[in-house]
Order: sequence, then C-alpha cells, then structure tokens
Amino acid sequence: MTSKFLRVRCPKCKSEQIIFGKASMVVKCLVCNRKLATPTGGKVKVHAKILEVLS
Repeated sequence: MTSKFLRVRCPKCKSEQIIFGKASMVVKCLVCNRKLATPTGGKVKVHAKILEVLS
C-alpha cells in the first residue's frame, strides 16, 4: 500500500500546493483558504486541478 502526494492548483487564486493523497483532514489553500480536498476514509476527494502525482 503506497501513498501519493499530489501537486494541485487552486481554482480561485491559481496558487500551487502539494497535498497528501490520503489526508484525514480537510485541506485548504494556504493563500485564499478555499477547500482543495476533503477526506473520504481512503483517498481524498480533490476539488482542484491535479497537476502532478508525486510518489
């Protein structure tokens, strides 16, 4: 079982951020505070554009 990190771009302010693919808390943009991902018990549901999957 491997976990991935995701590079995402906020749809509101276009800021890029790296998030954990199995986060257990809501992930918000560090610039504008918009919700980027929500936990689902496994993988996160991403509300932003995924630019790259990092391992």
